[in-house]
Amino acid sequence: MMQKNPDWWRGAVIYQVYPRSFFDSNGDGIGDLPGVTAKLDYIASLNVDAIWLSPFFTSPMKDFGYDVSDYRGVDPIFGTLEDFDVLIAEAHKRDLRIMIDQVLSHTSEEHEWFKESRASRDNPRADWYVWAEAQADGTPPNNWLSVFGGSAWAWDSRRRQYYLHNFLTSQPDLNFHNPQLQDQILDEVRFWLDRGVDGFRLDAINFCFHDPELRNNPPSEAVQEASIGVRKENPYAYQYHKYDKTRPENLAFLKRLRALLDDYPGTTTVGEIGDDNSLQTMADYTSNGDKLHMAYSFDLLTEQRGAGFIRHTVESIESKLEDGWPCWAIGNHDVARVASRWQANGPEQIKLFMIMLLSLRGSACIYQGEELGLTEAELAFEDLVDPYGISFWPEYKGRDGCRTPMVWDATAHNAGFSVAKPWLPVYEEHLSAAVSEQDRQRGSVLQAYREFLGWRRQQPALLSGDIRFLESPEDTLLFSRETDGHRLLVALNFSDQTVSLPLPQPATAIPDTPASLSADWRGSAVTLPPHGAGIARV
Repeated sequence: MMQKNPDWWRGAVIYQVYPRSFFDSNGDGIGDLPGVTAKLDYIASLNVDAIWLSPFFTSPMKDFGYDVSDYRGVDPIFGTLEDFDVLIAEAHKRDLRIMIDQVLSHTSEEHEWFKESRASRDNPRADWYVWAEAQADGTPPNNWLSVFGGSAWAWDSRRRQYYLHNFLTSQPDLNFHNPQLQDQILDEVRFWLDRGVDGFRLDAINFCFHDPELRNNPPSEAVQEASIGVRKENPYAYQYHKYDKTRPENLAFLKRLRALLDDYPGTTTVGEIGDDNSLQTMADYTSNGDKLHMAYSFDLLTEQRGAGFIRHTVESIESKLEDGWPCWAIGNHDVARVASRWQANGPEQIKLFMIMLLSLRGSACIYQGEELGLTEAELAFEDLVDPYGISFWPEYKGRDGCRTPMVWDATAHNAGFSVAKPWLPVYEEHLSAAVSEQDRQRGSVLQAYREFLGWRRQQPALLSGDIRFLESPEDTLLFSRETDGHRLLVALNFSDQTVSLPLPQPATAIPDTPASLSADWRGSAVTLPPHGAGIARV
C-alpha cells in the first residue's frame, strides 16, 4: 500500500516513461497507457519511487504531445481516461506514484481556446493568447526567436495580428497576464489532482509570462542557452532571453499553483528550467516552500562532463538554493542519451554516472532505457519524425535518437516493443542491452541500478543529507553527505586509471554494499579502480 509520507519527493527517484516508446499493448506500433500498466512490475523492480509520464493528452502530435488540444482528454493512440485510472490504481498498489507532464505555457493551435481566440479581437477568449500588432512595415512585433528556429511570431490573417509561439508555429503561447486564463489553467491542473495524480512535471515552466511591452531581447556574447538541445547552429542561442521568458510575474503564478497543490497533501511539482541563468532561476522558483517543490535544469544534460564540471555545477546551485530542493537528471527525451553524450566506454563508466547522479543532494530523474545503458540511436534522415531534427539536419539530428522503442526481448519481433512496425525503428545495436539479456546477468547495468537503488533507500544521508565537497585530485570527486548523525563519504573516479585518495579522516567500509561500489577503503585512504566508486561511513 502507498506510504503516506507527504515529503516522499525529497530524495525520491523518478522514472521517466515516454509512453509512445515504452510498450505497445494493442499492436499499432505506438506505446500506450495500458502498455505502461503492463510493465509496472518491471518499473517497481527498479526500486524507484515514482513514474513521470510524458504527455498522453489529446493532441495533433506535431510535437508528439507537447502540443495539447485538450488538457483533460487522453489521445486515442494512448488509450482512454479509464485506462489512465487503471494505471493510477495499479501503480499505487505497487507503491509507485504517478506524475504527469503539464504543458502550461502553450497549447496546440487545434485547442478550442485558440480557435475561439483567433476568430476575432472581441470574443471571450480573444486575450487568452499573446497577440500583437505588426510593425509599420508588416514585420513581426520584435526580434524574439522560436526555440525551433526563426521568428517566434506567426501572422494570423483572420485577426490581422501576430501571435507568439516560443516553440512550433502550431504551439501558440498562452497569455498568463490574463487572470481568467490563469484560473482556467489551475482548473485543468485540479482535474488531474482529483483523478489521483501524485504530482506534475511542468514543461518549460519559465516560459509562461512574456514582457507586456514586447521589448527586444539583447544579443548574447556567448552561447549560454542549454535548453532543449539548443546549439550554435540555432540562432535562438544568440539572444539573451531577457524579455520572452523567466519574467518576474511568473513567481506570483507559481505561488497560486503551489497553494492549489497544498490542498492535496502528498503531491509535488518538478519544474523544467531552460534558461540563460538556469541555476539562479531554479533557486528563485524553489525558495521559501511556496512555489515549486523541485526544479531541474539542463546543466547536466549537455555534452559537458567530467568531475570538475559536475562539482562546479553542483556547488553553484548549492550556493544559490538555500532552502530549495534540486532534482537532477543526466538524460531525458530531449537530449542525446548520456552513454553517448558523455562518451562512456563500457558498463563500468555507465554505472559510475548512475552512482554520481543518485548520490547528489536532491531528487533524481532516470529516463527509460538509462537503466540498460542504452546509447543514442543513429537513424536515417528518412526515419526522422522530430520537427526539430528535420529543420536542423545534418548539423543537429533532433531528438529521435533518444526516443526509439524500449528493448524488452532481444529475440522477439521489434525487441518485444510491438507486433507492428514501430513509429520509430528499433535500434539494432540496442538488442544486446535488452531487458531479457540483462535481467539475470550478474554485474549488468540493469542489475546495478536495481541493487544500488534498493540499497540507497536504506541510507538516510543519501536521501536527505547535506552535501559538502572535499579536495581531491583531477578526474575524481570526494564529497560527504550528512543528516541526523548519519555521515557518508562518496568517492568517484572518472579516470581510466586506478587512483588512491587520502582521506581527511578515517572511513569505514559499509557491510553488504552494492557490487557497483568497488572501492577499497583502508582507514585514511581509499583506492578506486578505473571508473570506480565507493561509499563509506565516517
